[in-house]
Amino acid sequence: MITSSAVDTYIQKAPKEVQGKLTEIRKAIRSAAPKAEEKISYGMPYYGYFGRLAYFSYAKKHIGLYVPPPIIENHKTLLSQYQTAKATVQFPLDRKIPVTLVKKLVKARARMNEESNG
Repeated sequence: MITSSAVDTYIQKAPKEVQGKLTEIRKAIRSAAPKAEEKISYGMPYYGYFGRLAYFSYAKKHIGLYVPPPIIENHKTLLSQYQTAKATVQFPLDRKIPVTLVKKLVKARARMNEESNG
């Protein structure tokens, strides 16, 4: 894993109450895809592994995890308690980060990227 000081800076600039959750998501992504490249893209942390793997960012009331389609759709049942869109799942700031679920989504995308580009 190539770590990025830019991602450290992104997390440090976030509101204090969000920093721990951002760090949790970062660790989950890095654990699920240890060989992924880490950098800032589109102003948010980005992970690449045989193509786009995942992004995350914070908003006023949630942290968004962005995973290219069809991963969100394929895991719709597991994500039913969260707000989702085609490539996004929103984790409310007032709830714990579902680390196991984040890892599952990232691993699924990593496998897909390996199969199509590896």
